[in-house]
Amino acid sequence: GEVGQSSLMSSASLEDAKKAFEKKFREKTKNSWAARENFVAQPGKYTLIEVQLGAGQDHDDVGGLQVDGVDGDKVCKQRVLPCTLDKATQDLVSLIFSSDMFRDAMQTMNIDVKKMPLGKLSKQQIARGFEVLGELEAVLQEQPPQAARLENLSSHFYTIIPHNFGRARPPPINSPNLLRAKKDMLLVLADIEMAQSLQAQKVKEEEEEEVIHPLDQDYALLCCQLSLLDPASREYQLVQIYVTQTGYKLHILNIWQVARDGEDERFKAHDHLQHRRLLWHGTNVAVVAAILKSGLRIMPHSGGRVGKGIYFASENSKSAGYVGCTSKKVGIMFLTEVALGKPYRITCDNPMLCQPPAGYDSVLACGQMEPDPAQDEEVLLDGKKVLVCQGKPIPMPTYKDSSFSQSEYVIYQESQCRIRYLVQLQF
Repeated sequence: GEVGQSSLMSSASLEDAKKAFEKKFREKTKNSWAARENFVAQPGKYTLIEVQLGAGQDHDDVGGLQVDGVDGDKVCKQRVLPCTLDKATQDLVSLIFSSDMFRDAMQTMNIDVKKMPLGKLSKQQIARGFEVLGELEAVLQEQPPQAARLENLSSHFYTIIPHNFGRARPPPINSPNLLRAKKDMLLVLADIEMAQSLQAQKVKEEEEEEVIHPLDQDYALLCCQLSLLDPASREYQLVQIYVTQTGYKLHILNIWQVARDGEDERFKAHDHLQHRRLLWHGTNVAVVAAILKSGLRIMPHSGGRVGKGIYFASENSKSAGYVGCTSKKVGIMFLTEVALGKPYRITCDNPMLCQPPAGYDSVLACGQMEPDPAQDEEVLLDGKKVLVCQGKPIPMPTYKDSSFSQSEYVIYQESQCRIRYLVQLQF
């Protein structure tokens, strides 16, 4: 979109200025300013965008002393304590809370960051975007879909969630694939909003002489423990082989062992499930903070070829396709222990699934290729046997006609997985 016209009008009084504004508001929206709480968007007119104030600015360099505030002649000076995190973890925390990274991610999705700046995005705005996408989905299911209705609803969506297509006309959301892409975009925005809200919760210790380093504060917000692995350790080498054998030529920068608060207890509900695998999950770097804080989630508007669940892969290259990198091509992937139990095997899409069939615990979309099962290595994690792929993908004759080229493992209960490792890669 392009910047619209603006004008500066002189008024004899504040009341005259208010009246002029309310008149212009009605002309542009066909709504009364006084009744804006019950705003109804009108075709061809402007709509009302809800924004919220937010905190959480980047803290690139923190000095030793800060002037916190002035109260009469009193000046409270604070000393920022040294960061307790190792350098790699400092850089990771800085990255996953970086305002520049969030802005880059939004711009990559064609979001207009001037009209929808960081810290001003509201949960209500995202919810309204999902509502419009729900209406679009209903129209797309009609036979044939009404083109004019799709145009109007698409325009309404782009008004609620401002996009920047330059001088190009915003494309109508007129296909299931484009609709899915916009839903995925809103899911990313929701997680960005969560990360920004987390930072806004940081307590300002204005009366303290010593304050915790901002990166330590951000790390504490995640409610998880990140332990950097030694490249010489067996764990690191196991992951390294997994990447090399099943992925593209990606370079591992760092690997952290992850322990999310409460996730181990939740996972114990599935102790009876014996078939367990360490599987890949790729994601946008902009949602990593939200995942570390809240875990891998089944969102109300999520979906895919195998229905509404959490998707994993046995091949790094499969999950790598879902990674959203930084401008420097740094991406983040998770290795997750998944309690698969008895998997229900399928060879064609079934997007309506929301749970495994009776008697099964998960769904396995069988790929034409699969890492050589003979090379799988068994490791013990908290006393449980977990399989880790260590071989190269080989053809699976039984599934040569499958619609899935690579296998996908899907669970429909969030508690059936536990994040074990965070892997930072150079793409």
